[in-house]
Amino acid sequence: MNTQTIFISDLHLSADVPQLNALFFQSLQDWRGKIDALYILGDFFDVWVGDDDDGPFIQSIKAALADFAQATPVFVQHGNRDFLLGEKFAAESGIRLLPEQFVAELYGKPYLLVHGDELCSDDVAYQQFRAQSRNPMWQAAVLMKPLAERRMLAGQIRMMSETKKNAEGKSEISDATEAGVQALLGKYAGQNIEVLIHGHTHRPAVHTHAIDGRTLTRYVLQDWEGETGGYLSVHADGRIETALLYA
Repeated sequence: MNTQTIFISDLHLSADVPQLNALFFQSLQDWRGKIDALYILGDFFDVWVGDDDDGPFIQSIKAALADFAQATPVFVQHGNRDFLLGEKFAAESGIRLLPEQFVAELYGKPYLLVHGDELCSDDVAYQQFRAQSRNPMWQAAVLMKPLAERRMLAGQIRMMSETKKNAEGKSEISDATEAGVQALLGKYAGQNIEVLIHGHTHRPAVHTHAIDGRTLTRYVLQDWEGETGGYLSVHADGRIETALLYA
């Protein structure tokens, strides 16, 4: 067995991206029973309007995950597109939902895991929406709406997001900030966190930050788009590697 743990994020899977769906299914087959765990750090789906949305595409994802989870544990964090993923989906797919900030103890070392949107502190308008959308009362109110209305609302939000992205491109406001990183790390002072792993920004890279007289390494995961995906692997001997995947 290749003793390693794999991290992916920002797959944005939907019925509209069959090549990426196929790449995900193939990756599950390749990793099943051969790795210690799979972590999906948010935006697994391009949109999620509730666990009662259960069309053929969703059923195929749940079946693939349930089969994979029989041999290899799967942990999933919420992203900014799928924050309504709930316990019904978790139970039916065999995955475990993680809190939005989670310290994974792997091979004797702590790794701080987040989706990454909370690190983009300069985007004040988005942070306001993020605070609202994570409110349990707001979520409950949304989930009470008819499924068709939720789908329409999600489509409108996605369209606005794409319009903003096309107009601004990869502007600095949509990237993680030093202030955002330091604010997050401040919550974990004394835990000797040396590695932070996240996605969201679609800017795969490796960064270093000074914290409490130590150096922290921040890994930004590869987003999946077109015919290309990617992952990060943490090995038992401490090695951290990244690799691309191709449909």
